[in-house]
Amino acid sequence: MKTVLITGCSSGFGAEIARYFLSRDWHVVATMRKPDPSVLPSSERLTILPLDVTSEESIAAAIDAAGPLDALVNNAGIGWLNAVEGTSMAMVRQIFEANTIGTMALCQAVLPQFRSRKSGVIVNVTSSVTLKPLTLLAVYTASKAAVNAFTECLALEVKDFGVRAHIVLPGRSPETKFSETARGRIGAAGGFPEAYAGLVESVFANFASQDPDEITKSVDVAEAVWRAVNDPAAPMRLAAGKDAKALMPA
Repeated sequence: MKTVLITGCSSGFGAEIARYFLSRDWHVVATMRKPDPSVLPSSERLTILPLDVTSEESIAAAIDAAGPLDALVNNAGIGWLNAVEGTSMAMVRQIFEANTIGTMALCQAVLPQFRSRKSGVIVNVTSSVTLKPLTLLAVYTASKAAVNAFTECLALEVKDFGVRAHIVLPGRSPETKFSETARGRIGAAGGFPEAYAGLVESVFANFASQDPDEITKSVDVAEAVWRAVNDPAAPMRLAAGKDAKALMPA
């Protein structure tokens, strides 16, 4: 039986990816900052572990407890929407610690076992915002674009060891708690700068006018991750969701 470790499984994409792999007879190691067994179906093939991707000690403990892995899916991260002027450097560091450095640290932690066995797949979930410049998303986009570049270089490094690395790029997904938690974080940090009020209003108006059929569903992401893990011919970048696919270069 193959085993996958997935980060950020408490809700949204991570929970759906975990359910998808469970339904296809994989052993799933689902990690969460605060483990909650109620978010996933009970299964003998499910292991839930605590994991804070910004802590080296937490990462080491989770990898040790998980045992041998066949795949790693880096999905955990935090959202942010604000002008550069409205983003403190403390927040910038927090976002990069979770979205970028945490992903790099997990990759580094599993590579020794993948390399020694000459097999293994890493899938890093980033975002379709990296495919097009968007207003109020400079910091968040930078954190995800860095993961894209990291993954593409990593894939070259590990190819000769039989290890693959891929990127899954989801679009906007209103069904997840991502936007809700991002708004809470923005509010706690003081909100948007007053000078940008008109710009902020136009951005949210654009969100509201988006075609409800041109969005990303959690299952779109799960399907893309499944393909990346199981199809040796999968492309480096896989868009997930109609809106994300529309942004992919031809």
